[in-house]
Formats: sequence, C-alpha cells, structure tokens
Amino acid sequence: MSFDEANTIRDGLRDHLQMIGWNYVPRSRLPRSEGDVLVEPYLRDALIRLNPEIAARPDRADEVIYKLRTILLSVQSEGLVRSNERFAEIVCGGLSMPFGENYRHVPVTVIDFVNPENNHFVTTTEYSFSGAATKRADNVLLVNGIPLVIGECKTPTRPAVTWLDAARQIHEDYEQNIPALFVPTVFSFATEGKTFYYGAVRAPPDVWAPWREEGTAGPSPLADVIETAMSLLAPATVLDILKNFSLFATDKKNRKIKVVCRHQQYDAANKIVRRVADGRVKKGLIWHFQGSGKSFLMVFAAQKLRLHPALRNPTVIVVVDRTDLDTQISATFNAADIPNTVNAASREDLHRLLAQDTRKVIITTIHKFAEAGGVLNTRSNIILLCDEAHRTQEGDLGQRMREALPNAFLFGLTGTPINEVDRNTFRAFGAVEDENGYLSIYSPEDALRDRATLPLHFEPRLIEYHIDRENIDAAFDDLTDQLEEDERSELTRRAARMVNFVHNQERVEKVAEDIVKHFQQHVEPNGYKAMVVCYDRQACVQYKQALDLLLPTDTSEIVMTLARGDPDEWKQRWDRSKDDEERLLDRFRDPLDSLQVLIVTSKLLTGFDAPILQTMYLDKLMKNHTLLQAICRTNRPFQQKSHGLIVDYIGVFDEVAAALAFDEQRMRNVITNVGELKEQLPQAVADCLAHFPGVDIGNGGWEGLIAAQECIPTNETRDAFAADYGVLAKLWEAISPDPDLAPHKETYRWLTQVYESVKPVNIIGPLLWQKLGAKTIEIINENIHVVGISDDFDEIVIDEETVRDLLDSKDPKKGKKLEIRIVKRLRRNAHNPVFVQLGERLELIKEQYEQGFIDSLEYLRQLIQLARDVVEAEKQVEPIDEQKKAKAALTELFEETRTDTTPIIIERIVNDIDSLVRAVRFEGWQQSNPGERGVKKALRKALRKYQLQQDQDLFDRAYEYIRQYY
Repeated sequence: MSFDEANTIRDGLRDHLQMIGWNYVPRSRLPRSEGDVLVEPYLRDALIRLNPEIAARPDRADEVIYKLRTILLSVQSEGLVRSNERFAEIVCGGLSMPFGENYRHVPVTVIDFVNPENNHFVTTTEYSFSGAATKRADNVLLVNGIPLVIGECKTPTRPAVTWLDAARQIHEDYEQNIPALFVPTVFSFATEGKTFYYGAVRAPPDVWAPWREEGTAGPSPLADVIETAMSLLAPATVLDILKNFSLFATDKKNRKIKVVCRHQQYDAANKIVRRVADGRVKKGLIWHFQGSGKSFLMVFAAQKLRLHPALRNPTVIVVVDRTDLDTQISATFNAADIPNTVNAASREDLHRLLAQDTRKVIITTIHKFAEAGGVLNTRSNIILLCDEAHRTQEGDLGQRMREALPNAFLFGLTGTPINEVDRNTFRAFGAVEDENGYLSIYSPEDALRDRATLPLHFEPRLIEYHIDRENIDAAFDDLTDQLEEDERSELTRRAARMVNFVHNQERVEKVAEDIVKHFQQHVEPNGYKAMVVCYDRQACVQYKQALDLLLPTDTSEIVMTLARGDPDEWKQRWDRSKDDEERLLDRFRDPLDSLQVLIVTSKLLTGFDAPILQTMYLDKLMKNHTLLQAICRTNRPFQQKSHGLIVDYIGVFDEVAAALAFDEQRMRNVITNVGELKEQLPQAVADCLAHFPGVDIGNGGWEGLIAAQECIPTNETRDAFAADYGVLAKLWEAISPDPDLAPHKETYRWLTQVYESVKPVNIIGPLLWQKLGAKTIEIINENIHVVGISDDFDEIVIDEETVRDLLDSKDPKKGKKLEIRIVKRLRRNAHNPVFVQLGERLELIKEQYEQGFIDSLEYLRQLIQLARDVVEAEKQVEPIDEQKKAKAALTELFEETRTDTTPIIIERIVNDIDSLVRAVRFEGWQQSNPGERGVKKALRKALRKYQLQQDQDLFDRAYEYIRQYY
C-alpha cells in the first residue's frame, strides 16, 4: 500500500481530532447538500438548545438562519473579509432578535463560549461545496453546524510539494471560487505532513504562521505536525481565537483585513489574563523579541481582559514612554476598532479619567504620571500594560505611576530587556514566581525560526584617517600660548568630543559618497529602502545636503523632532504635524514612491514599522537596548527579503554584543557578521560541487549538462543538492555584490544553471526548492547564454574594493593573474610604440620582483598602476564610433525588454532618446548635477512618448548605458 495525503495526514488528523473532543461524521452522513455552507439541522438544534425563547417557538430558529444565509450571499458584493466580520459578530453574541415578551429584543446565542460543552463539535473530511465551481476541502471542523476551520493537506512523500502549495490552493483557488464557504471560518490551515501553517481569510500565504507550543514536538515530522495541530485545533482553542484573538483592521491602503493571533501572542495574552483573574501575583515580564508583534499582543490582551466576566469591567491602561509610540499604539487599537478605547491627551485627561473611575482601555505616556501627586485610584482591577518596559518606567516616573495606582497589576512588554545594576527590567517587572524572571518569552531564535523576524547581517565600513599630529600640535601650541595649563586641558577635552569628529564636513561627504554607492549597488536594485542614522540633528542636515548633491533631492528626507533653539530654516523644512509625518512615512513604505532614504537621529528608532526598510547606515554611537531596538527596524519580513543589513560607519558591533550580554547563548544567532558569511562561502561552494564528482564544469553544451544531471538522477539526490544550493544561494545574495565573490562567479553560474535545469517546473515551496534571491536571478539573466569566462580586467582595475583586497592580501598569485591579463591586453597592440614601452615596464617590474629588489606588496602596487596605464592607453589609441556604439547598446536593451504586450518601434525609440540626450548633454555632464538632471529629464520625456515612463528598471538601465556611451 502506498502513502498519499488521504491515508497519512488527512486521516491522521481526523483520527486524532476525535481524541480531543471532535465527533467524526463522514460527509455522506451530514444532513446537507453540496450547495449548503452550513449544516442547518445541526445549527437549528443548537439554537433551540441554547436559547429558551427559541425553544419556546422553534420556528424562530429559521429567522436566525435566514440572517446568516443573507451574510453568506452578500460575499459577492461586500467581499470575503467584510462578510467574515459580519458573520463573526453574530456568532460571538452580537445578534439580538425581538423574541422576548412584547417583542423585546433579547440576545441570541449561536455558540456557547461560557459553557463550551453545550456545543456540538464535528469533524469531517472531503467537505464538498458548489459555488462558481465545485471544490472539496480535506478537513473541516464544524461547531453547531458552522464550518469554523478548513484544512488542506498535501502528501508528505513528494519532495517538490509543500504546505505552501496547500495554502495557495486555499488562497488563490478556494477563496476565489467558493468564497461563501469561508465566510464563517476563524482560520484555515495547510500542511504536507512535515510543517503546519495557518492563516486568516484573504491573508496571503507568506504571512501565514506556524503554531508552536512548548512540549508539542513529536518524535517524527508527521507526529510533530499532528501534535501541533491538536494544540491549535482543540475545541477550546478554536473558540478562544474566534472570540478573543481575531481582529478586523483597516490597513494603510484603507483595505479591510483580518488578523488572527500568532501562538506567542495567544500564549502571552492568556498568561496575563490568568494571572489577573487569579489575583495573587501582581506583575509579570513578557519578553518578545523586536518585530514579533507586541502591539497586537497588547490589543488581544486588552480585548480579553475587558470581556472577562470575573474581572468586573476592568480598566486597562496601555503605557508607552514616547509620543511617537503613543501614536503608533493608538493607531493599532483604532485600526482594529477596539471598543471603549480612549487616548489620554494630557496629564489632566489622565488624572480625570482615573479619578472618575473610567472603565475603558486608556492609552497614555508615562510622562503624564509626572504630576500625579499621590494616589489616583485604588481599584485592584486596573491592569497596566507597559510597552518597551525599561528606560523611564524603571526610574522616578515609574515610581510615581506605581504610587498613583497602588493596587494595579503591572505587566512589562519588551523586546530588549535590560540587566544592569541601576536599571533592571527583570527586577522592575519580573515576578519571583516565574522561571528566569519571564511570564512569557519569545526569543530571537524563536522569531527567526518562525520567520516572524529576519536575521541581521552586519557590515563594518569604518573610515580611515590620516592625522597630521605634528601640525595639530604646533597649531594648538600657537593658539594656547597664553593659557594656563588647566585651561589648555579643558580646551583639549572639548576639542576631542565625538561631536566634532562626526560633524567634520570632509568625513560627512566621504561617508555620503559611500552610502550612495552601497545603496545603488546593494539596496535599490532589490527594491528595498534604507535609513541613515546620524549623530544628532546637525548631522542629519549635513547628510541631507551631502546626499542631495549625489541623488535627486526627493530620494531622501529628514525625520526628526526639532528643538526650540534650532534654526528657523530647519523648522520651515522639517517641523511637520503628525498627519504630515505619517503621510511622509506612508510614502516611504510605498515601493513605487521616489522617497527611498530616511535620515534620522532618534525618531523612528523605536516602534517604526516599515518592512521595505532593509538597510540601516549607522553613524551614531549607541549601546544596550537602544542600539538593539534601532537595528531591529530592518528585520521585518518583506517579499523576498532574506535579511536586514546594518552598515556600520562608527564601530558599534561590540556594543551589540554588550547589549545582548545578559543572555548571549540565546542571542548568538541573531546578528551575523558579513565577514563570517564570506568565510562560509568556499565550503558552501565545495559542498555543492561534491554532488558532481569528475564533472568538468568548463564543459559547456548539452554534453556537460547531461553529465551533471546524471550525477543527481533521483529525487533524493536532487533534494540533497537543492539543500546545499539553497545554503549557497542565501550566502551569495547576502554578500553580493562583493569582490570576494569573483573567484567563485563562474562556478556559481554553472551550479545555478544545473539547479535551474533539474528543479520542478512549477516551483512554489520555499523549503528545499526555494526561490532564488534577486542577485541569483540577475546572474542567470546575465550569463545564461554566455560561453567561457569574460575578461573582467577593467572591473578589477577600477573597483576600489578589489584594489584594496589585492593590496591587503599581499598574495603573489593574484599578482600573477593580473600580470597575465596585462600581457593579454598588450598583445592586442603589439606594434604600437606606446604598448611596446608598457611591455618593457612590465618586464622590468617582473625582473625586479624575481631578483628580490621589490617585495610582493610593491610588486602588486606597480602592477596595478601599470594596468591603469594600459587601460588609459587603450582609450587613446582605439577610437571608436561612439554614436554607433551608444545606439547599438540602447537597441540591444530595448530588444531585450520588448514583449508581445509592448508593441514598440525600437529604432524610433532609440533615435528619439539619442537626439534628445545629445541635445542636452555636454562634456563632463556625468560629474555635474545639472547635467545628470537634464539627461534624466530628456530620457523620461522620450520614454513617456511610448508609455514606458513607469518602468523604473528600464529607465535605470537605459540611463546607465547613456552615462557610459554619451
């Protein structure tokens, strides 16, 4: 007997669900037709059983069912999320009907959340439904005849099939073609017997989440999935998520979305509620790593606390320590439409709300407790949820908050706890009853495992300086000749301040040049955005001015809080209202908007969420939790983003380690130094090549490809190769572009081509057969038709990083390689006297090195200079028809980008671009801002004529050709 999805995972779930309270009923025995979403006889029985007024007149059940049917039918006009929200409102107790005496409205219970045993729990398989098409769900869980959970299973025995295939079938097929079936659902799940993910209606599969509960791991993958599923699909858990852990929010584009809790949010919120309901322990610390969803955790906790009957209508106070966090948390609560939520806009507001014994969710900053002046409320059912539980909440303000509410429960939520003598998050919020001081912990490793956050890569780019100490000392002596020793010492101390160092204009300009170069090579091509973190507000202005000389002015913008004494010019440009600032940040979050770089100093370093932010250029000394919070702005998942990148210009990496010192073992995998990734690369290449013993990777054509494929003939061997290639591809994307990749480029291209040739045609899963990174795709597109090794001599000579690498390595083998390439170039012009002279220089350099007159370092230096002279000589003696070459390059570009849906006359486009650009260009325009602006404007004008102006990639590539050839 063979294994398939039915007899393994589908039936395994069916059988285990019966052990935890679900009754199995085969679909053929369900009293329904294929056109019915609900099992109406079950629902009618439940309505009669749970509602005395309906029991007195059973025909009233049909009126309730009619209302539910109306919502099911409305999905075509209202959309699935809105219909799902309306259905949930009724199921969770939001329906009243005139069934009382004298037609008085009374609440109608559809599902009993107080006494769950009064409900009818059924599981079935192959649940068919006919809408625009007939579809069949593998596993369906019904409560009182209402399908609350729908599951899709795939076979665990096919290597190219994953849970993602099942999730996409639900999202792209079932929800589109039979949306009515999903109107009542709490969530759906997908599994292939190896992994288990779940998500809300219309949530794209890339935001679905795993459900991981400690102690549920099974002894094998299939057993692990079943144990995990039993934890999530327990009747009490499903009803709890339906009632307390489902939100309907409005996103930035004003679209309705449904949010279902992740396990860490469910676990922590319930622990908070249980602690408050128990009443014995009055505090607790929740450490959930940066980016793992603490804002929604607070929403879920507040919602369940407010609805808990044993807490007697409590007050929940959400406390933050910054105004921008206040705005963010308020926006989260408001977007989720949490009822009875108020914002304490001032100290007076907060004092009034507490003095009047307000029973709502109150959002405030801790600074509003500054003038509390003693006790404000002594009630014991007040619960404080303190966001980012450190800094001010451990000092005087924290003490005043505790004095104002002496009997309140106190819960601290943080992504970066502090463990210092004078400030200690564990001491301030941790309870001695909790192991290790935590009520709930979701560690960095947990977040990375679940892809709630991404790993951080770290790239130091420290600035080197030449300091003329003799001149400095002489000038200082002249300046201070008349001063006393203590005055000289004070002047020296002030001059040595960091602020004078970072404000150095030459340094700012050099760093800005490096930022632009790095951004254009590493960040912009992949569709991501960046943030520059500056020392202070003056440095923000300096960097803005420097970047504006190198990029269009609308590419970057400053976001900072201005001080009273700042110049009026700053206030006119950067003093924004909350609404204006939020609109600016929405532009930054928009992939299509020209705003690509934010310049900040302290604002946005906590609480700011923009998944498109991938790279942070750090030029500010920070430490401890402040540093960790800042760099974690880059760790949010986004499309194909594989990591956040921190480019360090000031040397803070050791501070990152210090910030994590309280738990180094847990944090060791959070931040990866790019240098360490480079060290792993040769072994990753070797691991991939080990799958092809005896194969000559230089052998192109069909013979070479067949030889490679014959080394991995089975699914097992291909999966093994795919796993090793996946490791290499991630390393390559994280490092690229970098000179250190050059020695492996041909090998990686060959491995990529082999990988492409054997992967399944409809690759979906990001497990073994994972999607290639942007850099890998670029390599394929550029080299798939190329045979042989390209001569990258110019690149090696001109690339400063490569030159520095050559000089630093002192490796004569690299010098020999460069020597061979110089000889090759010299032979092209063997009869030209200029090149004869260069050849004689080469022989002299070789002779001096071989006889020991110069060392390897000097040998490399002279070779590099000679190589530059060779390139310059070629430019002088090999004139070409620049206009013909330029038009040929542009023609090739447009031929490459032409599609059937783009009926363009390529020759006409190229001629238009050529004439417009030549009309505005001038000698040296590439080094002039007006020149660059003029050429870009001309190019956009030409593209607009053919409706191509929106294709940014086409514009960028065409502009680079123009820079090169015009």
